[in-house]
Amino acid sequence: MRRYVLLFPIILAPLLFAAPAYALDKVDPYICPTKLQGSGLDCFLEAVPQTYTMCRHIKSIEIIEFGMTGAQEGVNGAKTEYCIDKHRLLITRPYQAALRESANSKDAVEGLRKLHDLWLDSLAKLIPVAGETDDAYKQRVVLPYRDFTEQTTKIRASVEAAAKPVAPTTSKPKKKKSK
Repeated sequence: MRRYVLLFPIILAPLLFAAPAYALDKVDPYICPTKLQGSGLDCFLEAVPQTYTMCRHIKSIEIIEFGMTGAQEGVNGAKTEYCIDKHRLLITRPYQAALRESANSKDAVEGLRKLHDLWLDSLAKLIPVAGETDDAYKQRVVLPYRDFTEQTTKIRASVEAAAKPVAPTTSKPKKKKSK
């Protein structure tokens, strides 16, 4: 029995002094390379354009290899499809962490959902449209960055507004009339 008592502190010490686990501990560093140690919100807001860029570059390589019309024929679009599927999974943790961190602001949560939907829609539109010229395609796939930036700015403003403490209004007590 006595030897078990001596083992107890050895077993308990790592549990007491273990580093806290964060929601972003298992996030791929390529998803949010500069914000990985920051908040979930910062990571998610960085991950949206970052992951879109990765998949956009892969689609560009497919277009260079197979041409605008051949980029989706057969298995030619498989790399882009894999990229999109992979990033849908990898962005889940930062997205959920951002939603949790922004829970006190209804506008920020709605903005995060809108940004996520915009990101998914933009990824789906990486596929060239039939008859689309190379220049038209390049201009079209750059447009989501503007939308990402606008939505990110709105989200940050909503979070900052929710974080500001509301100053209590101090009113002077009314003087009672003496009779």
